[in-house]
Amino acid sequence: MKKIAILILLVAFYCAAYSQQSNRLTTAEKKAHWTLLFNGKNTTGWHTYLKPDAGAAWKVSNGTIELDPAEKDGRGDLVSNKEYENFELAFQWNISEEGNSGLIFLVHEAPEYHATYETGPEYQLLDDQKAEDNKKPNHLAGSLYDLIAPATKAVKPVGEWNESRIRLENGHLTFWLNGKQVVETNLWTENWKTLLENSKFKGWKGFAAYHKGHIALQDHGHKISFRNIRIKEL
Repeated sequence: MKKIAILILLVAFYCAAYSQQSNRLTTAEKKAHWTLLFNGKNTTGWHTYLKPDAGAAWKVSNGTIELDPAEKDGRGDLVSNKEYENFELAFQWNISEEGNSGLIFLVHEAPEYHATYETGPEYQLLDDQKAEDNKKPNHLAGSLYDLIAPATKAVKPVGEWNESRIRLENGHLTFWLNGKQVVETNLWTENWKTLLENSKFKGWKGFAAYHKGHIALQDHGHKISFRNIRIKEL
């Protein structure tokens, strides 16, 4: 029993130590004007879409922010209080088996839009192996959802942390997944219009129509964890 108790204490110690080390900017990141979007302690700076505060389904523990799909109250996408236009965003994510989620950006928050995905393009987060929505290449992890498939398969197995990065500057959009560039395109061009015409977003008046908007962590009904969410405005 003593060995078990000691093991539990050691695990707790190392978890606490890691949570203190994560969600911090390096000296280089500070010099480059990166800022933290998630402080690792609470939901300060975030709220549930169309609501004043963050819902109870989004829980913070050991330096991660996680959606608990078993929580009946406080569900909905978690949205940054601030809006962003030209930016570079980096974050780590870990999804459950069969999980489906996304990071949505350029979200225009207004009552006429009932969900973040009605206006914001999505960086897809998925269990490529077992998620139900894994049939189309442009629905896989790292894709610009339903628009552009990832150029290479770079997602890690379920249970491991992935590192993603998004850069948007004057309409030029680039995605990376675990150090590999997976998507590159230009928004609001003739080619972009063609992409939309051949997607589920055809005819969606507000989709990708706004050049500035919120960042959203998607509640898609599956457990998803985030940490080290940081952003640099360009």
